[in-house]
Amino acid sequence: MEIILARPRGFCAGVHRAINIVNKALAIYKPPVYVLHEIVHNTHVIKELEEKGAVFVEELEDIPSGSRAIFSAHGVSQAVKEQAKRLGLQTINATCPLVSKVHRRVSLLNTIHYDVLVIGHKGHPEVVGTCGHASGSVHVISSPEEIQDLQINDPSRVGYVTQTTLSLDDTAHLLTALRKQFPDINEPSRTDICFATSNRQIAVRNLSESVDLILVVGSKNSSNSNRLREVAEKKNIPAYLIDHAGEINQKWLDNSKRVGITAGASAPEYLVTELVTWLRNNYKVATVQEMDGVDENICFQLPNI
Repeated sequence: MEIILARPRGFCAGVHRAINIVNKALAIYKPPVYVLHEIVHNTHVIKELEEKGAVFVEELEDIPSGSRAIFSAHGVSQAVKEQAKRLGLQTINATCPLVSKVHRRVSLLNTIHYDVLVIGHKGHPEVVGTCGHASGSVHVISSPEEIQDLQINDPSRVGYVTQTTLSLDDTAHLLTALRKQFPDINEPSRTDICFATSNRQIAVRNLSESVDLILVVGSKNSSNSNRLREVAEKKNIPAYLIDHAGEINQKWLDNSKRVGITAGASAPEYLVTELVTWLRNNYKVATVQEMDGVDENICFQLPNI
């Protein structure tokens, strides 16, 4: 068996920043430090931070008044920020800067009386937070079929934003339909799908050309990890999303001579290392190599904590 590692893979700049914010808050203020929702969508990251004293909650009311409360990398609505103030919480915003950019665009478009179309998965925390920055009409759309049913105030004043972790291919199809329906649609100067999401999807697309199977390391609720699996499947390569090596079904690997491995943007690199070790221990692995790919050197500054 040969193993080929995708490049890039694993933590993105926004995830690094969010985890560092929680760790820094724990070091400065001591446990417990509260986090609204999962800071990033990875079970291993959450467990490690819990062991250090982070407490993850689903409702602001579950946080004692006066406590430090961190907003997750996915972002929150304006209403949540205002509620936190009313409850007397000292907040720290770990929203990914690229998500914050989308929030600002939603506010701007509504200010100039545009209907905003949010392209994304209904109910995803990032989409909920993005819609919560609207001061006017906002609509969530997930498929081209939904476009026909939109109730728009003025078809000449429509703009869109996207969830940052979407599939490049799926979004392209949806945008084609949007442009046909709204020829004057206001578009962002560059895609809202973040560079890390794009880079990882392109890497998997290229990896699919040379392997028999792809294992994606990531948690089941990670949007960007699920998109990586879908990219491989669209290239007719079997792909499986696993939280760790223990979830592998060995039947998947029958007759697989070349196995590709990637990791979602919220998955720690040590999980990839453990997966390679598991394969070495259970199969005759001839080589492990990393494919050529993009080097990501972007680092987001931490906020004042």
